[in-house]
Amino acid sequence: MKRLLLLLALTGGTVLARPPKLETHLQPTVFAVTMVMIHDVVNPPAASRFYSYCLLGAHELVSGHSAIPSPAAFVREFHKPELNRTGNYQLAALYCILETGRLILPSGYMLEEEEAKLLAALRKEGYTEKELKAAVVAAEEMAKKVLALAATDEYSRLSTRLRYRPLKGEGYWYPTPPGYMEGIEPHWKTIRPMLIDSCSQFIPRPPVPFSKDTTSAFYALTREVYSEGRNLTEEKRFIASYWDCNPFAINTSGHMSIGFKKISPGGHWMNIASLATAQAGISFDKSVEILSLTAMTLRDAFISCWDEKYRSSRIRPETVINRLIDSRWQPLLQTPPFPEYTSGHSVISTAAAELLTFFFGDRFAFTDNTEVLFELPERRFSSFRAAAAEAAISRLYGGIHYRDAIENGQEQGYRLGQFVVEKLQKNGVRPAR
Repeated sequence: MKRLLLLLALTGGTVLARPPKLETHLQPTVFAVTMVMIHDVVNPPAASRFYSYCLLGAHELVSGHSAIPSPAAFVREFHKPELNRTGNYQLAALYCILETGRLILPSGYMLEEEEAKLLAALRKEGYTEKELKAAVVAAEEMAKKVLALAATDEYSRLSTRLRYRPLKGEGYWYPTPPGYMEGIEPHWKTIRPMLIDSCSQFIPRPPVPFSKDTTSAFYALTREVYSEGRNLTEEKRFIASYWDCNPFAINTSGHMSIGFKKISPGGHWMNIASLATAQAGISFDKSVEILSLTAMTLRDAFISCWDEKYRSSRIRPETVINRLIDSRWQPLLQTPPFPEYTSGHSVISTAAAELLTFFFGDRFAFTDNTEVLFELPERRFSSFRAAAAEAAISRLYGGIHYRDAIENGQEQGYRLGQFVVEKLQKNGVRPAR
């Protein structure tokens, strides 16, 4: 009755339609979290962890509605929490994304302004103070429970582990120019996965062995990277730049080094998932489920990939080419600060594509606008798998990966993605179509 009176007062006696669906707020809410991570220069594995927790509480809040199963059914160590009455659970879920981000991100305080903006927008749409207050209380309660789970996943112990030192030997990874940064997250395999069984569940085929022999398979892989880099077409240059997704990019001029902040590979796929749910007109509840499971899949794919990276610790093409072929050669993209095998973008993109294909089908065409923020145009893809395949091969064009790291990374991601899909199906998760 209060809602009706408010609407009558605002419209001079004409009854307005129900407030706009909350789906319209979902993508900008998730992207607000992304923007804070870009500000903080969060590394790719850590970004996937933050996404998984920011969406988990919202996922739990919508579970039980519209046949959305509770993540407690399949997320490791997550138990369905007891909550007080949530009121409008969708409002609570939306606010919970921001509140969890506020609590867990290094610069989470920046989301306080986003929370205030969201509440102001919801007031204009006709939600009452009572509804909003109840939603905020429920969201804060859920966010605290999510943070309690996050505190047990081994992340807090990473800084206490021994400092990583590159392995001795010609074929092992060594820091690359221009920053010569230390290896990022060498102990990431110790982070608890959410959906897969362990970090080593999807160990890929071994990399081609290092060799300086000009007739060897490894030397052929290296020559391919070198040749691609010297003969790039404009299309290949664009593809490499489009999927760069390197939060560590540094531009040097004399003695000055200038950092460029970019979205992470996981952030790119989170935005693709958001775009797909909006394009398909998916309900709020199902959209939250899809985004949450995308984040979990990305998280586990990074854990699997990083397990292999620091097991094989393979040398980057830039280092080999500069030593054996051309001392002045530089890759189009800046080499990321961690070992080469397997290709991270190949693993996580393929895994995410398999999950999204399960939800939307293999013929779901979409327009990706993720890189518009970084002055690159929108890009049209015929399917998620097509986008993932382009992301993978972009690493060869960019000069930062050998072909076997790409192809074996795709296989690794495919196996992981298929495992996740099968597990979710067994626990009642259904396609969006």
